[in-house]
Amino acid sequence: MRETAYAKLNLALHVRRRREDGYHELETLFAFVDAGDRLEAVPAPRDELRTVGEFGGELLDPFGNIVARALAGLPHGQGWSVTLEKNLPVAAGLGGGSADAGAVFRMVEAAHGLPDGWQHRASALGADVPACVRSEACIGLGTGTELQPIPNTMAGTPVLLVNPRLPLATGPVYAAWDGVDRGPMPQGDMRTIALEGRNDLEAGAVGLCPAIADVLTALGETAPLLARMSGSGATCFALYEDMAQAEAANVRIAEAHPGWWRLLGRLR
Repeated sequence: MRETAYAKLNLALHVRRRREDGYHELETLFAFVDAGDRLEAVPAPRDELRTVGEFGGELLDPFGNIVARALAGLPHGQGWSVTLEKNLPVAAGLGGGSADAGAVFRMVEAAHGLPDGWQHRASALGADVPACVRSEACIGLGTGTELQPIPNTMAGTPVLLVNPRLPLATGPVYAAWDGVDRGPMPQGDMRTIALEGRNDLEAGAVGLCPAIADVLTALGETAPLLARMSGSGATCFALYEDMAQAEAANVRIAEAHPGWWRLLGRLR
């Protein structure tokens, strides 16, 4: 079995308050790119996980990896040998681990069906995992696990992802949020929410990783519809009207900043 773990984007991410349980109350617009990590599973006497790919070496604990934990928490027969091709940077605001776990859920669903209450199992692995199981555009509320459907009016939109190759842990970014409620996400279709929304974690993330500002400036100079940080960073994205613009932007960024990681694709 083979599955793509689609890169997750937060087209908008509004932080409304800190909760007593230590988490944050969010309103976010999830979208997914048509590329990401790749997973392959074959039957085996017991579960095992092998990581390969550009960023595979950064996953140092295969047994603690979210893929292994997702597999252990779902009925899937005797055992699977899973190869994870890690193409997305780690700790990058793309939900890479959550997307990997979501791909495991889809493979189990195809082979055996998902058990009742799978949504709880998904949310126990991470706040982004429930959205990543379907990897479809949706609204996330609460900690991001309460999902609401939204018509996907932006499918096919060209997108360029750029990361300065600097990992950024989620916890410190949320801790750096200034606590100011700047209001709810806008109402309307996906495009309206994306263009009129914001990412409330961006300022704190830039304070921790100033290179994010450089990435946003570079993307902003390519005349996108929108340039914004995704999730807790450090990856930023730019949306474009057509693929020719996105391809030209990709070339421009590559020439000006050859050390940065890039991914060109379309929204699913």
